Amino acid sequence: MTPDLAESESAGASALAAELHIVIGALSRRLREQADVGDLTSAQKSVLLRLERDGPTTASALARVEAMRPQSMGAIVSALEAAGYVAGAPDPLDGRQTIISLTDHFRQGVSAARAVRRDWLLSAVQARLTAPEQRQLASAVDLLKRLLDRP
Repeated sequence: MTPDLAESESAGASALAAELHIVIGALSRRLREQADVGDLTSAQKSVLLRLERDGPTTASALARVEAMRPQSMGAIVSALEAAGYVAGAPDPLDGRQTIISLTDHFRQGVSAARAVRRDWLLSAVQARLTAPEQRQLASAVDLLKRLLDRP
């Protein structure tokens, strides 16, 4: 490969990466617009996602994994409890601790919001892309998945 060709391919890959970053960010924002869970801070969203992914835990354990002070986590958990998104129950192994978990109300809201987003995306794909373009998009999704693979 000639140096000019290598430089051109590198510039092309750089431009592609920049455009992909912009497009994925815009698509993410558009999906969030379809069914937002409310005015949550990024720290609150992070805690909710952590509880969804890892399951119930204590506020002190959440503070450790989220790398914040226990007092800050206490304020976040209190706000989420007031909103009805999480609930605390005594730890069966240590009555001094409280186990924080997502409420059924919040889980149902998240499920409904995800369904709204999927429906919007399905409608957009069907309305804006031809069948051959949908097949191209399916191939592109496979490529995007490969970008997520760890080396």
